[in-house]
Amino acid sequence: MLNGGPGRRLVRRRPASPPPDAALGGGEVLRVVDVTKWYGGVQALDRVSMSVDSGEVVALVGDNGAGKSTLVNVIAGIITPDEGELYVRGERLAIRSTDDAALHGIRTVHQEHTLADNLDVVENLFLGREMYRGVGPLRRVDFAAMQKRTWAALSDLGISTISDVRASVAMMSGGQRQTIAVARATLETYPIVLLDEPTAGLGVAECQRVMELVLRLKGQGTAIVIVSQNIEEIFEVADRIVVLHLGKVGAVFRRAETTPEAVLGAVMGMA
Repeated sequence: MLNGGPGRRLVRRRPASPPPDAALGGGEVLRVVDVTKWYGGVQALDRVSMSVDSGEVVALVGDNGAGKSTLVNVIAGIITPDEGELYVRGERLAIRSTDDAALHGIRTVHQEHTLADNLDVVENLFLGREMYRGVGPLRRVDFAAMQKRTWAALSDLGISTISDVRASVAMMSGGQRQTIAVARATLETYPIVLLDEPTAGLGVAECQRVMELVLRLKGQGTAIVIVSQNIEEIFEVADRIVVLHLGKVGAVFRRAETTPEAVLGAVMGMA
């Protein structure tokens, strides 16, 4: 519950950076049309449609079980919908994996902050996109360059709670782990960023830094979908607010033209 407190199958490969056609541009970047998902006899999503423009932040809100994370996972390529269409920059796509999503410039930060506990901070940030030096038989992972970029990413976020980037993430707090997950999304420029509860487990100061990051990405032209249970966060960064209620779009608001009370009413099905 929201609160007021502080078309084709793609080859599976991960690019070092988003492809050229993923360059940031104006207009609509992402659209989902009539997306439907069933789990047995339970309908998690019922003909959900929404869109996001370049440089726009769309907040996806709703009560527990409303379908928010399911929709994010459909866009991210983690869940295959039973019906519906997905368009990225006007091209209809069938995204079947996170690799497919990355190829089309979609990056996701999940609330579960999926990290490898047996790896350190640097290795987690660069997992699957390691930096190398040398050529041929002399080619080696460039840990020094990766460590330098890791410190820069944490500095950009204003994070001071991580003192050793070579420490195993298994020994870190939930807030530190979420910070690392958010930092992963800042290493490369993606036209579309999905943030599923990005501030879960963070302290007040860390939450504020993540919101500042969202606004900075917005200023760079990134299309952002953010799921949050915090009404203050939503009204701080969102341009539009899409309310899901029982798997359907219950209401759509322009943040500048609505109030927290109206959004909360729609969450409870009173729109």
